[in-house]
Amino acid sequence: MHNFLRGKRNNMKLSLKLIFFIIAASIVSCTKNEVSYVEDSSFADVCQSLPVPANKILPLNDASTEWFQVYESHKGVYSIVEPYQFQMSISHLILGDERALLFDTGMGMAPIKPVIESLTDLPVTVLNSHTHFDHVGGNAEFDNILAVDSPYTRANMKGFSHEEVAGDVIDEAFCNGPPKSLDTENYYTRAWSADNFVIDGQIIDLGNRLIEVIDVPGHTPDALALLDQENALLFTGDTYYDDNLWLFSPETDLDHYSESIAKLSKLENQIEFIFGAHTSARVDAGILSKVKESFSKLRSGKVKPIHEVQDRLIYEIDGVNFVTSKSILAGEKISMDKGASGL
Repeated sequence: MHNFLRGKRNNMKLSLKLIFFIIAASIVSCTKNEVSYVEDSSFADVCQSLPVPANKILPLNDASTEWFQVYESHKGVYSIVEPYQFQMSISHLILGDERALLFDTGMGMAPIKPVIESLTDLPVTVLNSHTHFDHVGGNAEFDNILAVDSPYTRANMKGFSHEEVAGDVIDEAFCNGPPKSLDTENYYTRAWSADNFVIDGQIIDLGNRLIEVIDVPGHTPDALALLDQENALLFTGDTYYDDNLWLFSPETDLDHYSESIAKLSKLENQIEFIFGAHTSARVDAGILSKVKESFSKLRSGKVKPIHEVQDRLIYEIDGVNFVTSKSILAGEKISMDKGASGL
């Protein structure tokens, strides 16, 4: 079914999200009778070296399961990683004295709520870093959900069909196969609804722990970050994570992303750790200024991509990797009323 052409391995060590971005592009292209390629590498190679270095140094909690690895990433913070699927999505549970905030709910390939219930008895509120399918997969398991009040977010609340997300459940997307309970032939994400909405600068009081909501549009129109100022923690979603930064979806706006990464970089002198939404649960602060500078070089047009896959352009700039597209670089816009999966 899938037409894969293998190219020569580039000298640069390609990380797993880039490898499987190319695979996913191949899956989508199959329906269009087009041909793509994958690098001469696979997620199986990555699986042999798990956990990734940043996660290896963190305590692993007993709430971990065959699918979820739960790391004690800071006092009162649990990072719930799905390491055996190439997205390596991460949801972060932040505990206060009176309630808990779950920032993202993962892929929806295995129930996440039982894991959360094994970590805390506190009432849990869900808030998504953005509403791409790999961050809202478990939303329907929860009753109390906050969201951005936008047409894009409301459209994504309907869930994502199997056709939209099938590329993420091919055999090569998993380390040791999918979760036992997952029907890969019919995988989709369930519809969900919000109980209330958040705005930029809003403070969420968890009881002796205040979390500030920060609008960071760019990756998506509804992208959010969270600041725990007292504990010097910043949760950045997909605006920054320790892997190739995906900025190619039709709803991505590079002008907004530039403003948002600049906004977050100004906070770095206030924070100690950054918690992204893929791959590494926690990294040291200091990287955001570098991302800002590298992104500025990308947009200058003076740096050439190291790979081109169909419309996608892959850049490595001063150690920061970006995946964008010709259409996004050209400033093409789409209507946000229909939502988008991120693929």
